[in-house]
Amino acid sequence: VVHTAMTEGPTITIDFKTAEGLEAGKTKVRIISHEIGLVEEVLLKEDVSGVTATVKLEPQARPLLREDTRFWVVRARVGAGGISGLGTLLSGAYIEMAPGTATEYRKAFVGLEVPPLTPVGAPGLRLTLFNDRAGSVSTGNAVLFQGYEVGRVEATVFDTDRQQVRYDIFIDAPFHELVHSATRFWDISGVAVNASASGIQVNTVSVETILLGGVSFATPPGVPAGNPVADGAEFKLYGSYSDILENPYKHGTHYVVSFRQSLRGLLPGAPVEYRGIQVGRVERILLEELTASGLAADRTNVPIPVLIFLEPGRLQIPDSAESVALLRTNIEQSVRDGMRATLQTGNLLTGRQLISFDFHPEETAAELGEFEQYTTLPTIDTGLNRLQTQASNLLKKLNALPLQDTIA
Repeated sequence: VVHTAMTEGPTITIDFKTAEGLEAGKTKVRIISHEIGLVEEVLLKEDVSGVTATVKLEPQARPLLREDTRFWVVRARVGAGGISGLGTLLSGAYIEMAPGTATEYRKAFVGLEVPPLTPVGAPGLRLTLFNDRAGSVSTGNAVLFQGYEVGRVEATVFDTDRQQVRYDIFIDAPFHELVHSATRFWDISGVAVNASASGIQVNTVSVETILLGGVSFATPPGVPAGNPVADGAEFKLYGSYSDILENPYKHGTHYVVSFRQSLRGLLPGAPVEYRGIQVGRVERILLEELTASGLAADRTNVPIPVLIFLEPGRLQIPDSAESVALLRTNIEQSVRDGMRATLQTGNLLTGRQLISFDFHPEETAAELGEFEQYTTLPTIDTGLNRLQTQASNLLKKLNALPLQDTIA
């Protein structure tokens, strides 16, 4: 009895959503095609949410039972990753075991409904992509870099809390070193057609990717390399490569600048420049917020707030959260030194305007302010509007002089 107890293998339980392919006394447990156990009993759960299989394993399987050990039923499957499990058509379904690497011992497991595409402990990088709407990407699709397959999509779920479609991907080593904080991912499913005055340009990938879908990644042109990323990092999945070129930077910060002059020609997406170098873009004019906050008694002199988005990556520094903090610190000091925002005409023919930052030491000292939840930057009038303001102030001073009394 003592010898039997000490040499007996462990008994474990595995929960599955369905009993398909499971049969007591017949369904075997294998690891790398080696039989290591047998299903002794299959019972229906009390809440009818699935079944629980009781499995008797060989003694040599005891050190393999870890917290991250995985089990799944191998049966014939047809999917985006190809056809698998054809051998089970003759021999019958079986349970495959993938040993874990964790330290905690466990005897109760939840079986996987879909076989894992990447073995446990495989060298590489696991990431999560997200998008507001579902595309053509699905589980088993390839992840490409410059047309070469370097990974795969492991799972696709819809997050009801965030209302996002999320994709779990794995990038094999050593290609995971190509991913950093400035990397962008986009959907390469289908055919991209771009028609312009110079002709029609058609961009395609492999026939398999066109039919099944896939993901590609790269660093946008002109964007400096970012910092290394860890497992579990999240990236936005763009709809196409052209979407990345429109918004190549990931990190930035919002500010509000207010102007009393006409904003005709200032549209969302207009550039925000510092001495001729683009550092951001105009998001929108905050008319709704201005009305909600209440207008002043003198409505003729109410400045109109404009929301802008500044991106530190445009200054050839890393596109990261640390660079955003550095940018905000530098802007606060620059405002004290006389930096002001002005409206400038970007195109004389179309009347399009842009926002420009520069230093004006002759201006009076100013500080950062607040509008709603945003930080405000001081502005000054320029061009014809500035001349009109100066002339109006001069006339007011002349009218206030006691000229008649002086002449008398």
